[in-house]
Amino acid sequence: MGDSSSLDCSVLVLNRFYMAVRVVDVRRAMTLLYRGCAEVITIDEDQYSNYDFESWCELSELQALEKQSDEDYLRTPTRELKVPRIVRLVLYDRIPKSTVRFNRKTLFARDGYRCQYCGQTRPMSQLSLDHVVPRSQGGKTTWENVVCSCLGCNSRKGGRTPVQASMKLLSTPVRPQSNPGIAITLKDPRYESWKTFLTPNIAS
Repeated sequence: MGDSSSLDCSVLVLNRFYMAVRVVDVRRAMTLLYRGCAEVITIDEDQYSNYDFESWCELSELQALEKQSDEDYLRTPTRELKVPRIVRLVLYDRIPKSTVRFNRKTLFARDGYRCQYCGQTRPMSQLSLDHVVPRSQGGKTTWENVVCSCLGCNSRKGGRTPVQASMKLLSTPVRPQSNPGIAITLKDPRYESWKTFLTPNIAS
């Protein structure tokens, strides 16, 4: 499905009861929609509309004639499909977990893609994970002991603690209460509709 920048968009997934459960990429969302496992949800002036795959294709065809600046489209050999912002799983009714999965992406998002030693913001490819107390000194891989670090600071610090390396942490690492990636995504006006389904502490 053509346009690579559109494939980079995120889609909020709701359970059957309209509760946010996770964020997926466009490819996954369109697969769920095509298989009939999900429907697209749109909000216009506080009114919800639900679309299955066929009706979403029809709507996309009409709206593609007058595209808006905040819309993204996927091009296929036969049609253009509007990228949905929200999909609802038609059978899934489990309550979302409140714990945030620990991985590179969520940790970098928690720290704002900013080195916690020199303060420089860098792309993900130029960042690494740093154990504040090194594993060689008994440090664990936890939210409270791992920070985002640029490659230069990571190399300079080596297998030492910040005190041993005469380096200072910009902030104390903590476990996030909600997915930090969602908060970053919400700064993009294209995802304004997500706020309807997210708790205030996530949406702020």
